[in-house]
Amino acid sequence: MSLIRTTRFTADAADADLVLERRGQLIAAIRAQYGGPTETRLIRVDERTWVDMWRWESPEILSAALAGAPHLPEAAVAFAVACDVTAEQGELVAEDGWIR
Repeated sequence: MSLIRTTRFTADAADADLVLERRGQLIAAIRAQYGGPTETRLIRVDERTWVDMWRWESPEILSAALAGAPHLPEAAVAFAVACDVTAEQGELVAEDGWIR
């Protein structure tokens, strides 16, 4: 069962490059430590608002990552530029692919 964890946050528009750089470092650290996420997508809604979606292949891997990530230095650095952070997760129930 695949799960999607979605995190919405804001960041100063001048920090866009930092958001991208630090997000990449965080993803690499979490993958090295926990073996996931298997897929990520980042959406820039406007100058300040971002939505980050990470796909996890099992609830166990996601739970382990959620428990351990706050102890990773890359997490503290990544979230230092993020404000108004909210997150939710759910089971992926349909996957239709991209329509172009």
